[in-house]
Amino acid sequence: MCEGSRSLSGLGVLVTRPEQQAGPLCQIIEQYGGIAIRCPTLRIAEPHDWTPALAIFNRLADYDLAIFTSVNAVDRALPLIQERGGFPSSLEIAAIGQATARALERQGVTHCLRPVQGFTSEALLALPRFQNVIGQRIIIVRGEGGREWLAETLTSQCAQVDCAEVYRRERSSVDTGALLERWACGEIGAVVITSIESLQNLFAMLGTAGQPYLRDTPLVVVSARIRHRAAEQGCRHLLLAREASDEAII
Repeated sequence: MCEGSRSLSGLGVLVTRPEQQAGPLCQIIEQYGGIAIRCPTLRIAEPHDWTPALAIFNRLADYDLAIFTSVNAVDRALPLIQERGGFPSSLEIAAIGQATARALERQGVTHCLRPVQGFTSEALLALPRFQNVIGQRIIIVRGEGGREWLAETLTSQCAQVDCAEVYRRERSSVDTGALLERWACGEIGAVVITSIESLQNLFAMLGTAGQPYLRDTPLVVVSARIRHRAAEQGCRHLLLAREASDEAII
């Protein structure tokens, strides 16, 4: 795609990623002439109890495979794993999507299983590696309250699954008054939504006064599940990125 066709000249883009993760996407939006408007709908917090995750990290050699479900899972877990000597050579590593795989690469993990396309739990389990997991010990590194489908499916296939929950999501406290004023003035032309929870939080934060703006504004989403939920909420203009990376969103 040529540079000119990617111009965002003057487009106000609402970025709903957590504050500590929004910077790179905002920079790219501005690089292409857009106006990045930060509105974090999630805050990444400590898990309620580190004990189960730390117990797992203390005995990584007992496991066959570790699956990382998000960039947050990588960023929260890797320092603790490295403090304990890093990954044992016998442990295979997998990532749900490309953004998570790149986060692992930044931490020095250069080889990991990942879907070629799709970038979902379903796409990961479609890989040949997961066609026979009977008796294998698998860790899922995730946030509290994460989607249970992956753990349940692997367990149903007779794998032994433990979940290391290394963060917690909270709704951000944001004064949306100024945001609604900008929307009313036509300054917000697109919204980036990267999780169902972000979508739900944004609806709650906007309230009845702001929800019609959200329903009428183009939403860029990063999974079919988010697109489906947004459609259920009455959003009319939905654009599906091929994955959750900044480049795909742009």
